[in-house]
Amino acid sequence: MSAVESRRPQESSYAPVEEQRARWERKRGRIAEELAETERKYLERLELVATFFVAILKAKGTLKPAVLDAVFGPWESLCSASRTLVMHLERGHLALGLEGFCHQLVLYSHYAENFVQAKKTLQKQVRKNKSFARFKKLQETRPEFQGCQLEDLLPLPLQRLPQYKCLLENLVANILPESSSFEQLTGVLKSVCDVFHQVQKASRIHENSCQMSRVQKLLKGQKIQLSAPDRWYLQEGWLMVVPPKGEEVQQRMFFLFSDILLVTKPCHPLHPWNSHKFACQAIYPLSQCTLTKVFGHTQSQGGLLSLSFPHKKLLLMSCDQQNFNKWHQNLGTAIRQLQIKPTTIC
Repeated sequence: MSAVESRRPQESSYAPVEEQRARWERKRGRIAEELAETERKYLERLELVATFFVAILKAKGTLKPAVLDAVFGPWESLCSASRTLVMHLERGHLALGLEGFCHQLVLYSHYAENFVQAKKTLQKQVRKNKSFARFKKLQETRPEFQGCQLEDLLPLPLQRLPQYKCLLENLVANILPESSSFEQLTGVLKSVCDVFHQVQKASRIHENSCQMSRVQKLLKGQKIQLSAPDRWYLQEGWLMVVPPKGEEVQQRMFFLFSDILLVTKPCHPLHPWNSHKFACQAIYPLSQCTLTKVFGHTQSQGGLLSLSFPHKKLLLMSCDQQNFNKWHQNLGTAIRQLQIKPTTIC
């Protein structure tokens, strides 16, 4: 056997590995190009706000410095961070650019923490500051804005964060562990994920607070205070209460939280100020609840749930299968979570 023939099996075994490496390299190149292109577009929109709003408002003094900071926060610093990243990406310094950008992620945390208050401050200024309202409307008519309002542009940094996460995940998935940039990019991905989860958590807390406040306003009187540590809003809706002794079925509005189930009935429609509210009839602690699906196991027309408490049993019925399944799932999840980690009921 010749030397050439003896090398052929070894060469053929290396071929698939090299082909895979080449595919990874091509895909990584496409992802890097997408990151650079989307970052350029993102920067253009950031600079739109920085140029036509932040810089001019700062120069004119239309808004007080504290108000300007409350609305825009670290907007100019976000622009600077994005500008530096674009510069590195265009020069092909992918890992270096992303590692440097990693140190600027704290700006996104700060921006997210103050975003809700920023929206409230902006709304207040539009209502009460006529000079600012006119300026805002005039700037939004510029062709560069393409019909967008300032309110449409302020969420840009929060919308960009999940895009960073997705692109970096794809990038890391297509880099060999022995590559010199693997450790750098893995570290950047971890930092982005940490900030992303912080922002998500803050968003969930705010949304839960809004839901709690909304439901509180729907309840008649002030005896029931829904706000409590570790309490989360889960679901609300109409269910039929099946009485145990063959009496007439009653429709009630239920509000489900992570630790309690609130049973209410609508106030009289002719009541002068409570016609749109609900009167609380009972509060049931889910930590003491046993849930059973009586029927509704198949794709039928709804089902019947049994909720057993120490001194009370509820039979709740829904004729809508999707609604029934959602109640069963959310009730079951809440009860299981309380069994794992009991929550104090306030």
